[in-house]
This record gives sequence, C-alpha cells and structure tokens, in this order.
Amino acid sequence: MSEAPQDQIAPLLTEEGWELLASLGPYREDRSFALNSSLRKAGHSPELVSAVLTQSRLRTRAEAKFGEFARQMLFTQAGLEQATRLNVAARHAQRFAQAGIRHVADLGCGLGADAMALASLDIAVTAVEVDETTAACATINLIPFPHATVVHSDATSVALEDGAGVWLDPARRTTTTSGTKRIWDPEAFSPPLSFVESLAAAGRAVGVKMGPGMPHESVPGGCEAQWVSVGGDVTEVTLWFNAVARPGIRRAALVIGAGGAAELTSGDGFDAGPVAPVGPVEGFLYEPDGAVIRAGLVADLALDLGGHLVDEHIAYICAPELVDTPYARAYRVLEVMPYNVRALKAWVRENGVGVLDIKKRGTSVTPEELRKQLLPGSKGGGKAGGKAAGKKTATLVLTRIGEERVAVSVEPV
Repeated sequence: MSEAPQDQIAPLLTEEGWELLASLGPYREDRSFALNSSLRKAGHSPELVSAVLTQSRLRTRAEAKFGEFARQMLFTQAGLEQATRLNVAARHAQRFAQAGIRHVADLGCGLGADAMALASLDIAVTAVEVDETTAACATINLIPFPHATVVHSDATSVALEDGAGVWLDPARRTTTTSGTKRIWDPEAFSPPLSFVESLAAAGRAVGVKMGPGMPHESVPGGCEAQWVSVGGDVTEVTLWFNAVARPGIRRAALVIGAGGAAELTSGDGFDAGPVAPVGPVEGFLYEPDGAVIRAGLVADLALDLGGHLVDEHIAYICAPELVDTPYARAYRVLEVMPYNVRALKAWVRENGVGVLDIKKRGTSVTPEELRKQLLPGSKGGGKAGGKAAGKKTATLVLTRIGEERVAVSVEPV
C-alpha cells in the first residue's frame, strides 16, 4: 500500500529533510536503490529517505512543466498531474493583467502554478486550497512571491473582495492508495462547475481550467472557450467570463509549439460556423492539431487552407497546395488504396518497407495489430525484424470515406 501524500511531505518540512532534498541531483531510476541504501546507512530514517526520493522523482518529472523552478518546489503526484505548465499559466495571468484586475482569488490553487504566474505580474493573489498537504506545498512554492497568500480553506466558503477576479482549476482527480483516478462529471469537480457559473453570473471576471475532453454541450453560454495544446498535446479548455473574455470570440484553439504560439478563433456557436466542402484524397493531407478538433474549428481551417474534408465526419483535410500552417501537420499524398490487409501486405513487400508509421481516424483498426500483420517479425512498435524486413520507412493513413475504408500512403512534409 502506498503512503498517503502527507506522509511524503511532512518529513520534508524540517531542516534535515529540506537540506537532504536540496543535496540530491536529478533523479535516476537506475540509481534509486543504491541511493536509498546509502542514505539509510548515513543515519536518515526510512520515512525521510522515502519522502526525499519520492520528491526528487516528482521534481525531475516536473521540469517538463516548471523548468528550473521545479528544483525548489514541492509536489504531490495528483497535484503535478493536474498542474498547469508555467508557459500556459503565464497566458492565464496575462488575461487578468490586460483586464486591469489587480487582485485575483485562485480558488483551488493546487500546487500554485497559476498563482505563481499571477504574482509574477504584480497581481495580488489569494491562493485557496482545501487539501492540507497540497496547501503546504503551495505555501512553499509561493514563498518567493510576496504578493501571494495561501489560505487553507474550502474554495466555496472564502469571502471575495469587491472587484477581485477569480481563477479556478477544480480538482478533477481523486487520490486512492493505488494512485489517482479522473473524475468526468463537472458537478463532481471541487468546486463544481455550477459554482463557477454563479461567480460569473455575479459579474466577476472568471477563468476556469477544465479538462480538454469537455463536451461542447457542457460549455456554459456567455463565455469564451479556449482549447490549448502544447507540443501537440491538448492540455486543457479554459472558460473565460466577463472582463477576461474577448469580445466576439466564442471558441478558440491556441497552439503552442517550438516555433511559438498561434491561435485560431471563431465567433460562431458550437452548432454554427462555416461548412467545408468534401472532396477526394489528393495533393496534400493535413492532420489538424487536437485543439483545433476539440474547438470544432476543422471546417474553418479547411477553408483557410483552400482545401476540403475527405469526409464530413472525419478531421482530415486535403488541399491542392502546400500551405505552411501551425494548426495542422502536412503530408504529401503518394497513393490511395482500398483497405485490404492482403493487398497492403503485398504493398509493404513490394516497396521494401521495414519501418511503418500508421495513423488512423474514423476506423476501428488498431495500428499496432495491423503493423504486426503487415511487417513480418514486427512487435507492433514500428520497427520490423526478420529477414523479410526492408529498410524503407513509410507512413499509412487509415480512414473512412463514406462507407469505404481506405489506406493512404503519405510522406511527412
């Protein structure tokens, strides 16, 4: 049975624990057993050693979200899983700053990522967290920010100052002895979506981070919904109300990548917007970013690219020309074939394919299983073994056009 989060944090909130944690370098799984033994031989208690090694592992994982800040922060497993990346939190904070809001209540602050970003813009932050262990972590994490105060309390019971904005990142996971489990019902979140709507109805500037899989029908009216992807992964949908919502924008896809950030927006409701034409698989095939798909902006993108959908229900776009876009990955169409395993086996053999990347949309085919069938000796991971394997790399896109299943040979651009 795993230890409770407080058992992994409390030993660190001592001089011995903090100094020992600071003395460790980046966590390495292959050295953890030896390090555990050496720390115990040095006289440190098993509880402290366990807490320090757990925290070292979480800090190393957290660098993907927090960069070098992670080395001085405290984390819980559930808190890190839900925590906002700092580059995204900075964009949240900018909304409040641009609206002229000087005090924000961060209700359900978790580990304090968004509170850190707000405080760095000289916005006074009251960070509220109901879980005692998480509140302790947030207190440590916010020590460098004099504009931030942590309150251990239920988010729904805190008195709000007149004119204060509100940021919420409701708890969407429960922690058990076997790990964390995601909650899907917005009314089971802590605090629930109805509480968020009540704050917005009172005229407050409100932003709330929700899971990216939120259905369109669950998005409240009168707000801006912004889906965010980072490095190709859709991380959240943020709902913005009142002063922090942009006029004329109902839904948006913010795409953050190595080349910077770009945003596709629409003022139309989720059941409205343009209709893209449907046409053949030809020219260049575009695979829209997940944020574009979640925001229901595939048709908008197709028209921007001068292209068409391959099927009205599937998020693949084709266009005659190659257009540089941050909103989709482009492939050159080489060949369109009916989906037939025997014929595809022959195609793989004739083309000397040894490494096969398989993408799919609109079909129940499992890429890993198909790869095993097409590549003799393959274990499904993308690389073939055995004498029959060739050296050529190929990409297949499996999709449906009407009732017909097709396999499209493409090459990444």
